[in-house]
Amino acid sequence: MRSTSSSLGRLLIIALVCALLAACSGSGRRGGAYYMDDGPEANPPANLDAVPDAVPRIEPLARGPNNPYTIFGQRYVPDTSGQPYRAQGPASWYGKKYHGKPTSNGERYDMYGMTAAHPTLPIPSYVRVTRVATGKTVVLRINDRGPFLGGRVIDLSYVAAHKLGVLSPGSAEVVVERIMPQQIANGTALAASAPAAAASPPIAARPAPLAPPVTPTPTTPSLAATGPSVATLPLAAAPASSATPAAAGSVYLQLGAFSDPARAQAIAARAAAQVPTQAGVSVNVELGAGNLHRVRVGPFASTEAATQAAGPLENALGVAPRVTGP
Repeated sequence: MRSTSSSLGRLLIIALVCALLAACSGSGRRGGAYYMDDGPEANPPANLDAVPDAVPRIEPLARGPNNPYTIFGQRYVPDTSGQPYRAQGPASWYGKKYHGKPTSNGERYDMYGMTAAHPTLPIPSYVRVTRVATGKTVVLRINDRGPFLGGRVIDLSYVAAHKLGVLSPGSAEVVVERIMPQQIANGTALAASAPAAAASPPIAARPAPLAPPVTPTPTTPSLAATGPSVATLPLAAAPASSATPAAAGSVYLQLGAFSDPARAQAIAARAAAQVPTQAGVSVNVELGAGNLHRVRVGPFASTEAATQAAGPLENALGVAPRVTGP
């Protein structure tokens, strides 16, 4: 009897392990973090800290990923009501195993793009994710579904996890706040958020990643440029806003920070070619901390003007500009 019970016990354990492995693959994907054969690439790009945050913009909702769905017997209903969202809980991440594979909205997952997967937030939408222990914050674009295991609230891309310091521990407590369309429209999308430790509502059931989301990988620009280029951005009139405007001349768009000066010059040259010459706004390469060459566009008269200019630049260059100060 002891032998039979022992054998049955082993079989049950094996069956349970197989079920867990199956649950972490296929349409249900994994629960994120460095799991099984997932993880970083052997030689990830240098200067991941210089990858700019996602730039919030108003986008139409995708059709398929915003329909109700069922994963592991749990039904998830994406929230398209337009309500604010704030939740606190563990974040995980996913990497090379899903790099280049389709996301739930048909894009390709880019582990070096500032994206994330969430069970019920609209796709696409934008969130501010703050690590509770450190106060570090990133802005990400939601374009995938997940995670579905371990009570996790969000699945970060590899580079987002790197910037928040989540790679090594595999998961960490974060606060997730949705950036609302009205904030994007009135130029307050990048305003400072409330403290991460503030109480947060519980999360609704988590949806499954029909495929991980991806920001297209920026192509390496031509290295023909030999010096900073100066140009002006087409500035549409900023929408009326009750927010206090930034001091004139204090707002810039940063297109990236590079250790390779040639690459910085090339990005600057491409940016300059996208904007007609006007007075007041220029594209420049500046040497910053850590010998990084920052490519910046500005100054803009307001955050609203900079945000409006960011969209056309991102479309033309494949690089997401980040609004910065002087």
